[in-house]
Amino acid sequence: MVIGDRYVLEHFPLGQGGMGAVYAGHDRHLDRRVAVKLLRLPSGGPDGEMERRFIREARILARLEHPGAPVLYDFGTHEQRLYQVMQFIEGVTVADVLSEHGPLPVPWAAAIAAQACAVLSASHALAICHRDLKPTNLMLCPDGSVKVLDFGLAMLREADVTTFTRIGQILGTPAYMAPEQIQRGVAEPRSDLYALGCVLHEMLTGRQLFTGPTDYVVFEKQVKERPPDIPGLPAGLDALLSELLEKQPDDRPSGAEELYERLEPYAVGLPMLPGFLAKAPSPGRMYARMVGRVLTG
Repeated sequence: MVIGDRYVLEHFPLGQGGMGAVYAGHDRHLDRRVAVKLLRLPSGGPDGEMERRFIREARILARLEHPGAPVLYDFGTHEQRLYQVMQFIEGVTVADVLSEHGPLPVPWAAAIAAQACAVLSASHALAICHRDLKPTNLMLCPDGSVKVLDFGLAMLREADVTTFTRIGQILGTPAYMAPEQIQRGVAEPRSDLYALGCVLHEMLTGRQLFTGPTDYVVFEKQVKERPPDIPGLPAGLDALLSELLEKQPDDRPSGAEELYERLEPYAVGLPMLPGFLAKAPSPGRMYARMVGRVLTG
């Protein structure tokens, strides 16, 4: 399939989501590999709400300039279907890493969560709440860097007053939704921190924090149950994880910057993880290391 007279898509999608499918593709004009997200066309015809969410996601990506988020290259319509053309990212999702390796060592879990914090700090500064942070939306690249994906449910808190929620439907993934999202349909920066707490717990245990036979059961647990303890965690990290998973937003860390600073001491001495942190120098890490030295004098 060729869309926009320039993007040649591979036959099978890389992945499918609620709004559509993502394909690997080739930009014939600039001779580069790209990722193309193609909006799903419901059987009943165009879906106005889904189209608005898709457009909003593109506008958010266009505003969010951060190395931990994919770059949006293009946006358009092909045969009545909206599409986004984005940076192609080499890597695997954290969900796949957990499936292959099981629980991650504390330094790796802290490093992945801290990088996600850096992206959340940038998005929250732009009044953007992600609202769907989960292991399948975190991509771990071969050099150890992390990309935060899928801003399809993200909200612009200042300008975007509509919730884009169908009657009787709560948008999000139950296993990672903060209690206030479930109870009131309200998302704020600390809601993203709660979701990241669920992800961090899962990275450290290899299991989803709250599960159940139905979404309703998981919702009940998110709102009412305390998370189980993880044996053997450093005391400071255990306390931080408990704060992240507090039911009331005001009881969680104040923001992504505070969470980053508290995770940083645990993201040291990363052990070998097959397929990552290759010995060859990473230009991205080289650049970031020198920027860090400049900013610290």
